[in-house]
Amino acid sequence: MTYNKVIVFGATGDVGSAAALQAHHEGATVSLATRNLSKPIPQLAHIPFKKYQADLTQPSTITAAVRDAGAKAAFIYGVFDDQDFMRGALHTLKATGVEFLVFLSSFLILSDIHNVDPSDIVPWEHAQVEIALEEVYGRASYVTVRPAFYASNLFYQRQAIQQGEVKLPNPEAKFDFIASEDIGQVAGKILVHGTHEHIVRLLGPERMTLREAMGIVGKVLGHIVQVTAVTREEAAAQLEAAGVPPQMVQWHLHNVIDRAGSYLESPEALTTGDNISKYARHPPQRFGDWVEKHNSRFLD
Repeated sequence: MTYNKVIVFGATGDVGSAAALQAHHEGATVSLATRNLSKPIPQLAHIPFKKYQADLTQPSTITAAVRDAGAKAAFIYGVFDDQDFMRGALHTLKATGVEFLVFLSSFLILSDIHNVDPSDIVPWEHAQVEIALEEVYGRASYVTVRPAFYASNLFYQRQAIQQGEVKLPNPEAKFDFIASEDIGQVAGKILVHGTHEHIVRLLGPERMTLREAMGIVGKVLGHIVQVTAVTREEAAAQLEAAGVPPQMVQWHLHNVIDRAGSYLESPEALTTGDNISKYARHPPQRFGDWVEKHNSRFLD
């Protein structure tokens, strides 16, 4: 089934804006939903999309936006502010006429959604939303897109990169560095045309260590970026100083130290295939090309 009117929540984000642009290219009438209407979306400035102030934590704003847009399909992302795991938003979307959802989830859900360990907080939270989707919409009425390690995660090291030294607890941790634009393009295609797959996993085209990735960033920016290994305790202190919540500090360290890149050897990774090319109709962006495209954002 093709959805001719769709709405994209989180349209100011890299994935959301790419999803909106792809849905537009697929011929749909696309409306944008964002919490802050004054925030610019440079990637979409050349197209007169209709914008709505809407927040997935405020059902009344969802109702007004969806009804005015006449949207029958919506792209949503995870919001984990309370323990209902978006059930309020999902019920509102369904009541206002949205028949199909594309949910931006996490590759790290590597078991049945009902069996994810609560201590594994990022995949667990996304799994709880997927459980809510199953309850409210049923499996036939939503698709969960599960990307792995975002290349844009390196923006968190922007200041250290500018200063020429990045301190990491495990520089040899290996990831896939997927481009947000590729994720959004896949999501936008599915948003309009649907798919027979209930779960669409996405991986970047390369496997490299954080040290290797920082080397590429330094080469593109034209200066050396030294990578220094630090202890778990030093890394925790850095994250806490940056305002990262304690439970997320521990999850981050677990993900980068204890099981660094293990998802790349999982059965799910080995059977994912090239879903980016399949849906977006182009090869996935290589990391160096992505850095070239976004080099100014490392210098902001």
